[in-house]
Amino acid sequence: MSPTLESSSAAAPSSTSVAESPGVWTTLREAVRGSPIDYTTAPVGRAVIMLAVPMVMEMAMESIFAVADVFWVAHLGANAVATVGLTESMLTMIYTAAMGLSIGAMALVSRRIGQRDADGASRAAAQSILLGVIVAALIAVLAAPRASSLLHVMGASSEVIRSGHQFTQVMLGGNVTVVLLFLINAVFRGSGDAAIAMRVLWLGNLLNIVLGPCFIFGLGPFPALGVAGAAVATNIGRGSAVVYQIVTLVRGNGRVRLRRQHLRLDVSLMRSVLRLSGSGTIQILIGTASYIGLVRIISVFGSDALAGYTIGIRVIIFALLPAFGVSNAAATMVGQNLGAGQADRAERAVWTAAIYNMIFLGSAGLVFLVAARPIAGLFTIDPAVQPFAVSCLRTVSLGFLFYAVGMVLTQSFNGAGDTWTPTLINLGVFIALTVAYSTLAVVSAVLFRRGGWKTQIV
Repeated sequence: MSPTLESSSAAAPSSTSVAESPGVWTTLREAVRGSPIDYTTAPVGRAVIMLAVPMVMEMAMESIFAVADVFWVAHLGANAVATVGLTESMLTMIYTAAMGLSIGAMALVSRRIGQRDADGASRAAAQSILLGVIVAALIAVLAAPRASSLLHVMGASSEVIRSGHQFTQVMLGGNVTVVLLFLINAVFRGSGDAAIAMRVLWLGNLLNIVLGPCFIFGLGPFPALGVAGAAVATNIGRGSAVVYQIVTLVRGNGRVRLRRQHLRLDVSLMRSVLRLSGSGTIQILIGTASYIGLVRIISVFGSDALAGYTIGIRVIIFALLPAFGVSNAAATMVGQNLGAGQADRAERAVWTAAIYNMIFLGSAGLVFLVAARPIAGLFTIDPAVQPFAVSCLRTVSLGFLFYAVGMVLTQSFNGAGDTWTPTLINLGVFIALTVAYSTLAVVSAVLFRRGGWKTQIV
């Protein structure tokens, strides 16, 4: 759609323009199919939907994977779920690195696409992938051999370490599949090929969902590996998805095509990727560090509490990941439209995405508040574990409505390449918490010293 058509449609919505505008179902169908569209000229609402729908479906499949994984492992008992929970808390550091790298890749690729520089987008993608492989290799070499020690540091009992260290070892050793899956899908999203990123995760997660119970319980010709089988299935599924990503990039089936010359080390460009990804990693690390600390604290209360929290968080991720899909759509719109010199259009896209996200995540939060107990009951009927999962669901979902707006705005900064602003915002939140609790302590001490509590009659 041309700029002239868009401006005329916005200025005077006549019957002719309405007739030319695709209907809702047509737009949804085209979004899933990945029909070509220029995100710098198409109507903002339609452009956001065309990006958001496959991104939401992509993240929904990732969240189904997270829930399916813990569903099968839960059949092995609280220790197995605790192993997954502790390992996932360590893997958040890998997710942090992967998402940080993805922020840099997405910002550079989307900006170059907006500038109509296809070769520049391909070079940015290639340098980001090289950087991702280096990071993943370092993590595998340093962390995988120390799986048991890391579980011990995280507070795992000797029984959990004995039964679950192989799961941790496989997940840490195969982390390259996580890094590249995040990173290359960010390239697809930044270029506007959101439907390709969606199909990639469909493939990887469907394989994992099918293979998970096979390797865990030893169905048919598969060996019964217990909780370690979940890690094997995950790495096979994600690894297959990465192969599909690379084949797609090399063949040039999307807007970005990798050639041999793009893989030559470009120090200047890699420095740009590192600059954006470094601050992006710090930004995400601030949040994930608190999650790791929380899991470490919960582990003190035993496997039941940790298992309940792990189930609750996995279900919450089921809602949050699709919401991140809407946020990523906003980031792509910002990057491409800034590249095309249309800052006002980028701003309109962000507020449109924020409204969509509030509707979606607000509805999910309401469901969790009302149906926390039956939802938790789908994963465990253990009376010692279930209450922890219910409390987790109800408490965290209270902030969904505001979080919906915050995640869109944060990703929009990242899409513009301004990765330091959301980093400082996250730091500000923690500073605010420190000030709030310090004030609470001081005021409480003053009132306590006054002694009014001594005269209370109950």
